[in-house]
Amino acid sequence: MAGKHKGLGRGLDVLIKDGTTAKKKAVTKKAPAKAVPAKAAPESGGVREVPVSKVVASPWQPRNVFDSEALSELIESVKTHGVLQPLLVRQVGTKFELIAGERRLRAAQAAQLKRIPIIVIEATDEKALEIALIENLQREDLNPIEEAEGYALLQKKFNLTQERVAERVGKARASVANALRLLELPEGIRKYVAEGLLSVGHAKVLLSLESEKEQNILARKAIKDGMSVRVLEKLVKKLTLPPKKPRAEKTDLPSDYLQTLTDELHQFLGTSLRISPSKTLTNGRKVKGSLEIDFHDNEELDRLLTIMGYTSDL
Repeated sequence: MAGKHKGLGRGLDVLIKDGTTAKKKAVTKKAPAKAVPAKAAPESGGVREVPVSKVVASPWQPRNVFDSEALSELIESVKTHGVLQPLLVRQVGTKFELIAGERRLRAAQAAQLKRIPIIVIEATDEKALEIALIENLQREDLNPIEEAEGYALLQKKFNLTQERVAERVGKARASVANALRLLELPEGIRKYVAEGLLSVGHAKVLLSLESEKEQNILARKAIKDGMSVRVLEKLVKKLTLPPKKPRAEKTDLPSDYLQTLTDELHQFLGTSLRISPSKTLTNGRKVKGSLEIDFHDNEELDRLLTIMGYTSDL
C-alpha cells in the first residue's frame, strides 16, 4: 500500500485540485513575481516552509492512535533528512490548520525542527475532514473504530446519508454501514477492537447479542482464550438458540389424589413428608418417583420404623 501512494495520492489530488488550480492559473497571468511582503496572506497551492509553531492540530483529525515504534523511527528520519513530504493545511487566521500529515507534524515537533514544508489549500470544515479521512484510509493508518468514528462525524456534522458518506470517501455503502455498526458496541469492546485485541470479525459476531453484559463477557473470554471468529460464532449461536421445549410427560398419580395421600401419611406418621410421583414420558419411558420422610433424631427414626413394621436384630 505504501508503495502505491507517494506524495498525496491520486485520490487526494482529485479532492484538492479544485481549491488550488484556480489560484495557480491566476498567478501565471500576473507580471513576473515580486517579493511578497511578510504580512501578506500566503497564496493557496505550492510548497512553502513556515515555522513549525505556526501549524496547529486539526479538530477533524480522525486518527487517535499512533504506533510509538513507527513514530520513533520517523522522528529519527526527520532529524537526519528533515520533513520530505509537505503537510496539507488550510489557513485559519495567522495559523495553518493541519489537514493531512499528523505524524510528520509530531515528528517535526519532537525533532525540534524550526521550519516545515506545507501546501496550503482552501477547504471548508467538511472538505478538511473528508481529505483527512481519505488520506488516512489510503495509507491504512486508521484502526476500524477510528474509521467508523470518522464516518459518523461526517454523517452527523454535515447531515450526510450513508450513501453520501460512501461517495465522498470512495467506499461501498455496505462498507460504511458495517463500519458504523461497530459504534453500537460497548465502549470497552470498541477499545479492544481499536487496540487489535479483537478483530472486526469478532466484533460483528458480538453485535448479534442483544445483552451488553453478554457481549462484554464473551469479548473478554474470546481474548483470554484466543478464540477464532469461528469458535466465537458457535458459542454465540448456542446462546441465541431458543430454549428447548420441556419433554411432554404425565404423572402417574392424579394431583388431587397425591395431595390426599400426602395429608393422610402426614397424620399417620406424625411428621412432614414429600411425594414425587413417578412419570411416564411420551416415548413410554418411566421416570422414578420418590418419597421423602423427615425426622429430627434417632429416637424419632426408631418411632417411624416401628410404625412401618420394621424390626432389626442389631
